[in-house]
This record gives sequence, structure tokens and C-alpha cells, in this order.
Amino acid sequence: MSHFPIRIGTRGSKLALWQANHVADTLHAAGLRTEIVIITTKGDVVLDRSLDKIGAKGVFTEELEESLRTGQIDIAVHSAKDVQSHLPDDLELLAFMKREQVNDVVVSFDPGFSLDRPDIVLGTSSTRRRALLKRHYPHAITAEARGNLQTRLRKLEEGQYDALVLAYAGVHRMEYDELIVSVLPQTQFIPAAGQGSVAIECAKSLDLPRKLALRNLLDDPDTHTCLQAERAFLRTMEGGCSIPSFALATYTDEGTLQLHGGLISLDGQQYVEEIRSTTDPAAAEELGHATAQAVLSRGGVQILADIRQHRDSESATF
Repeated sequence: MSHFPIRIGTRGSKLALWQANHVADTLHAAGLRTEIVIITTKGDVVLDRSLDKIGAKGVFTEELEESLRTGQIDIAVHSAKDVQSHLPDDLELLAFMKREQVNDVVVSFDPGFSLDRPDIVLGTSSTRRRALLKRHYPHAITAEARGNLQTRLRKLEEGQYDALVLAYAGVHRMEYDELIVSVLPQTQFIPAAGQGSVAIECAKSLDLPRKLALRNLLDDPDTHTCLQAERAFLRTMEGGCSIPSFALATYTDEGTLQLHGGLISLDGQQYVEEIRSTTDPAAAEELGHATAQAVLSRGGVQILADIRQHRDSESATF
């Protein structure tokens, strides 16, 4: 390792900076120096449209990836669920940090809030959450909620929504736990691939000693294996984070790697899920691929075709 500080690229939101500082603290504990470099992404600038309207591929990562190529930064820190399923050939995912609790949660300033109330408005920017809410809480109205967590909470306080549906990890890391009024069961609201983990990306050209040292310090092997399966599922689905797919890999008590993956239509009516497992952690990617193929063959292809048709007809009206 050279004596130069590790330059950590990150978005500028409070949550992204928490993640970058978490990485920096881990490296400091091992005696390494760091420098945090804030980079603005398209997803931070375009806030008046939903993610599926602006093309979610790389919307929170593209500018960070360009900075990896130019050598402005050594590593980029992302929420793992924001990283597109297909990486450019010159970049790689170096590490996945130990995963936080994966659940979606409901957040409200009203401690007595209930999802069973009639005519509630729920804020979310996630296609998956919107579809699952339409399936499990069809009486609820979903409204677009873009922006960082603090912006969304301000909109909630202003009364634009009755509650927000968010990932537990972000709410917990920003210390808003007291606003959580419901933890949604992960068997019903299966999370997006990668939810709850922090991903570390680098250029393949980063010098090998530095790369190996960073991987050893930052990577959680069990989380890495689980996310390999989830990301292989997502890659095979060919949809990225703009489609309502879900994938959660976990280890059973017996040490078996199990993947629960699926796809839901935009209106919540069609739902295909598959649970598969392997006793060989080295087969994580094959597990993800096989699970996705099963979902596609059991109705997923038609759901994806319907989603594409819906998107095309929407864009034709603008």
C-alpha cells in the first residue's frame, strides 16, 4: 500500500456520507488515511421525475464511475441496491460490507398510524414497493417521493403523505428509528437485490496491493455471497432497479444458501416467486441465474413485456 490516502467517492446526501464515513472509519481503524470526495450524480439533480422515467440504469452511480476511471477517486461507495446489474468492463465490485436488517418500514410522524386506514397516501420512489403496496394494501394511494431522506421527511411533515415506505437500513443509519410505525414482513415485502448493504466499487486497474488490502478490510464474505446470488438474479431478469423485482439470499441455520426471488406486475395483480437453494456457496451466481430463469418461465416474461409496453405507451404521451 502506498502512503497516499484512500480517496473515497460518494454522493453528498447525509445517508451517502454516513456510508462513506463508515468505510473511512473502518480503514482508519486499520491505520489507513482517507479522503472523502463528494460527487453529484444525475439521480441527485433530476428530482421531478420517478426513477423509471429517467432511466434508472446507473442514475446514482454513473458520475462516480467516471471518477474511478479518471483516477479522481480510488473507490466509490454505493448503496448496493443502486448499483446496476451489469457493470462496465473496466470496473468491478470490490467488496460488500456487512448487511443491515433488510426490511422495508413504514415511517410516520403519527405514532398511531395504521396501514389499514382508508384513503391513506404513502410516499415511495420504488417501483417494487408501489406494486407490493397495491397487492397487499389496495386501498392505499401511492405517491412519488424522490429526494434524500431528509427531503422526504420534510414533505411528510408538510402533509404531502400520511406515511413513507423506506428501507430500514437508511432510517436506522440516520437515527430516525422513533418514526418507524411498522416493520413490513420480509416474507411479504421481499427487498430489492442488495438492500441493506454498502457496495465498494473500483477500477480494475487499481493497483493490486491496494485492492487486496481494501477487500480484506471492507468485505463481509457471507454478505458478498448473498449479493452475488441476488445480483445474478437481477442480471438474468434484465430489468435493473426500475422493474418491480425482488431478491433476498440468506443462509439457513444448516448453512444452506437460499434465494427468494420474484417479480410482480405494476398493478400488483400478477406475482411470480421462486425459492431455491444450494449447499455450495461457490454456486451463488448459478443459484441466482436459475432462480430468475424459473421466474421468467413461469410468467415473468409476460409481466416484463407488459411493463415495457406500459412504459412505451407512457413515454409516447409526452
